[in-house]
Amino acid sequence: MNEQASQPLKLNVKRTMVIGFAFFGILLLWQVYDSWCPTFLTELFRGAFYPDYASMAPTAQDGATRHVQYLVGIMMALDNLAALILLPIFGKLSDKTHTKMGKRMPYILVGTFVCAVAFPFIPVLFHFGNLAGTIALMAIVVIFAMMYRNPAVALMPDVTPKPLRSKANGIINIMGYLGGAAATVVGIPFALSKYLGSAVDAQGNPIHDPVWFNNIWTIEIPFLVGSVLMVISAIFLFIKIKENKVAEEVAEDMKRGEKEAETAEEVKEEGPMSKGNLRMLWFILIAEFFWFMADNGIATFMTNYAIYYLKTSSASSMINTIVGGVGSVIGFAVGGIIASKIGRKWTVVSGLVLTLVSYVLWAVLTFSTSIAGSGAFPFWIYIIWFVKGFGMSLVHVNSFPMVVELCPNSKIGAFTGYYYAASMAAQTITPIALGSLMLLPSFGWQFLPVYALVCVGISLVVALLLKNVKVGRLGTKKGLAAFDQDD
Repeated sequence: MNEQASQPLKLNVKRTMVIGFAFFGILLLWQVYDSWCPTFLTELFRGAFYPDYASMAPTAQDGATRHVQYLVGIMMALDNLAALILLPIFGKLSDKTHTKMGKRMPYILVGTFVCAVAFPFIPVLFHFGNLAGTIALMAIVVIFAMMYRNPAVALMPDVTPKPLRSKANGIINIMGYLGGAAATVVGIPFALSKYLGSAVDAQGNPIHDPVWFNNIWTIEIPFLVGSVLMVISAIFLFIKIKENKVAEEVAEDMKRGEKEAETAEEVKEEGPMSKGNLRMLWFILIAEFFWFMADNGIATFMTNYAIYYLKTSSASSMINTIVGGVGSVIGFAVGGIIASKIGRKWTVVSGLVLTLVSYVLWAVLTFSTSIAGSGAFPFWIYIIWFVKGFGMSLVHVNSFPMVVELCPNSKIGAFTGYYYAASMAAQTITPIALGSLMLLPSFGWQFLPVYALVCVGISLVVALLLKNVKVGRLGTKKGLAAFDQDD
């Protein structure tokens, strides 16, 4: 036992990758949802409020499109408001759940299967011009996605010792981004059809005639493929991970992990948090709130930016997402290793600096070039998105472990809920804030990077207030050795 305790903790890569299939399903769902739903809502709201859209002058058409963005923002924010309420609830419920399948698995399975059934009907209702039905289906998907999102994310720290969670989170996020990439790749050929933005009659009303049914596949396929892959990933996870058995196997390593954790002060199983740890938790959550204000605000409107500002196809935005995803995957692969060298705080700060620089460059190049209405997607945006993806991945791979590091293992679900409450609070506010700014005559699509860089700048200032725990005292392996599998 003493000899075992003297050996560095090792990350079980194979098991972590399997757990990552839960996150694969999560990112797959949200990539399709965020890529298409804001544009669905834009088309439906514009048809409802501007019936003479087709006869308007080009400048008036642009104004009409911008003016409905606050409604798009409100609808997207209501989804996030539901998540803000539900994520902590399902986190605490799963902490207290004990079944033969485990405490997280029941929520993962039920949430996944309900989402998979409801998800493909969102484009169907859009196709037939049903605004209320489209919004209702979006709400159902969000509610049940929240049922499995928190437990799915909490599953990794349930069975991973604290010092190894940044590296494990990197693997989990890579799996998630593979899901997002799969959704994006599937959607590109159908986005090239330019179905969106063209289905209007002479009066500007959306055309959703049943005889157009064959055209529905241009937007339906990504949702159907997403649902199928979500179900497959959930079944694979259920077959491969016996939650209760794994928890017993890692019990000793989890105890060792508590002693080697990167926290300001000792974490106690019972009683209130220490002042130092509570202060650290608040700084992390506030910084997280502002970087999600930037990231989600841009993500919500990026497809619309491509379609309505650059006048290019939504496929360009999807390719941009893939480029950013490549940068993210690289960051996820090295983020934990970097943190083992310089600490999680400075890794997060470095990522925020890279992200801030990318938004500054985007803003400068936008105002110094003529890209509005050019019909082309500037190549330099792809480069900026790659850098931003890499920077934000350094942030994400370390920020979640920093939060669950501050709690005992019996409260991982609750603290996962706090982490996502901060992100969802931002994602509730930012679509409304950015969409409302679009109502201002002086605030156009070109101000998206300005909005983002202000939010990231605030996040960076808060992140600098975090305490950096010296990594030298941690008994973890460095570099590639950290990814050795358990026997």
